[in-house]
Amino acid sequence: MKRRPGYPRVSVADEDATRSTPRPVALVTGASRGIGAATALFLAEAGCDLVITSTKKGGTAKTARACAAHGARVLELAYDSGAPKSADALVARALKRFGRIDVLVNNAGIVVRKPVDAMTDADFESVVRVNLVGPFHLCRRVLPGMVARKAGRVVNVSSISATVGTSEHTGYCASKWGLDGLMKALAEELRGTGVVVASVLPGSVDTDMLAGSGFTPDMEPEEVARVIRFLALEAPAAVHGGRFEVFG
Repeated sequence: MKRRPGYPRVSVADEDATRSTPRPVALVTGASRGIGAATALFLAEAGCDLVITSTKKGGTAKTARACAAHGARVLELAYDSGAPKSADALVARALKRFGRIDVLVNNAGIVVRKPVDAMTDADFESVVRVNLVGPFHLCRRVLPGMVARKAGRVVNVSSISATVGTSEHTGYCASKWGLDGLMKALAEELRGTGVVVASVLPGSVDTDMLAGSGFTPDMEPEEVARVIRFLALEAPAAVHGGRFEVFG
């Protein structure tokens, strides 16, 4: 049976032993805390070099130190999700430093909780801009290199809110349903290229974003991050186009 293309897992030990297989390079947005920070650390432990982002310069310092302790080279960058020029600069600097991006984890996200009549146009647009437009911008800039190499992984961090409606979450639900639609369309477009795309849909995770929601946490960020790591480095190409619910 012909083996389907995908990105193989490479550990630090593998690279040190052979010196012929480069370390995978993973770009993780929203990596200052929560799911993004845990994901970056797990990818570093698995042998990846990292490009990690937050909204503020220096916001990922703690994450960077933890990843570097596992031998990863780490590039920290401020990123304004949804801003085209910021996406251009982010990808350009990542490629200048590492030459390629093998794994893209679109994790950065925001929420505005208001009844629809209290949510301003700017509120709604800001949520969609960060949660949906931002991932599109990075996919558009990163995927050509993956397709050219016939290997790569994109994991979008969606939400349980992409499966159900939640009161006072119109912008958030719309953006996450849209993010999964983006992933599904990309899955068809990229079929047969060697690039694998998938979504992770967490439920109530003990993060800053959950605070004030009225929901109690059912899991820790590390539990979701383990699923992301599996999809990014270990899962077979058969996960292509999959939505993986992590509801605790």
